[in-house]
Amino acid sequence: MKVLLVWLILCGIWSSTWIFIKLGLADLPPVSFAAWRFAVAVAILLLILAANKIPFPRDKRFWILAGATGFFQFFLNYGLLFWGEQHISSGLAAVLQTTIPAFGLVLAPFYLPDEKITPRKVFALLLGIAGVGVIFYEQLSVSGTLALAGSAAVIVGAFFAAYASVLTKSHGTKSNSTALLTAQMIVGFVSLALVGLMWEGNPINFRWTWTAIFCVLYLALIGSVAAFWLFYWLLRNIEITKAMMISLVTPFVAVLIGSFFGETLQWQALAGGALILLSVGLILFQPKKKSVADDTEKKNLLKTGDVDFGSDSDVTPLKVTN
Repeated sequence: MKVLLVWLILCGIWSSTWIFIKLGLADLPPVSFAAWRFAVAVAILLLILAANKIPFPRDKRFWILAGATGFFQFFLNYGLLFWGEQHISSGLAAVLQTTIPAFGLVLAPFYLPDEKITPRKVFALLLGIAGVGVIFYEQLSVSGTLALAGSAAVIVGAFFAAYASVLTKSHGTKSNSTALLTAQMIVGFVSLALVGLMWEGNPINFRWTWTAIFCVLYLALIGSVAAFWLFYWLLRNIEITKAMMISLVTPFVAVLIGSFFGETLQWQALAGGALILLSVGLILFQPKKKSVADDTEKKNLLKTGDVDFGSDSDVTPLKVTN
């Protein structure tokens, strides 16, 4: 139940970030906007580390992992997504971002042997991607070289987002989540800030409206610090494909949120949402296979009457595992 609650909270958080990104981009250039988002997030995380006296590990492997995953997740993914959205519709970007769980499904077996590619997972992912496509089918056209480049950029960013999550789950679960997240975001912030300075100029000259400031603060505190801390907790407790299914749900919930701000809720949003929910159900609620050995042992115990219920301390609570 705790895992499902965290999963749903993340769906809500990352669905809400779409509208704040849209509002912020009206005043701020994309790369620098992303950079300031992570600058504020890093400042918050450093305060949390200091308050809890959590040091950064001195292990070289920690910094290699943080450097690689931070560059992939917070620079390449967000940088390419923000750049790509300048040349394609937000709906097309949402559809292309749904390739994250598809890439994760393919990459996971190379680093996480227990996570297999199954026909059920493949079918569920295709169903979910189709659902997002139905929601935004009117925005799926690509015209011109820049639009094609923008589409490719979003897909490449999605690949690196999936790769970063797989590496984090396979190599980073023993590290302190807050320390790892802080190190990753430092790498992402520095990379984005350098590119932003070269392409978009001095941030002092940006249009810093109250709306822009609020968007940066919301995306930093809620959309980055809280969301990724919860996401990393989720990676420790469930299969990566299940965690990444959030990216299929967020476009649908974002459309629902948009309807409260005056946007029209079309029939295709409900039809696509139904497909998405079905795909999520197929992934999250897979039937557990019964062990033949366990069934045989239970039958033997019932025949002999030699059943040991054990003490309360021997009882292991049910939980979702990899």
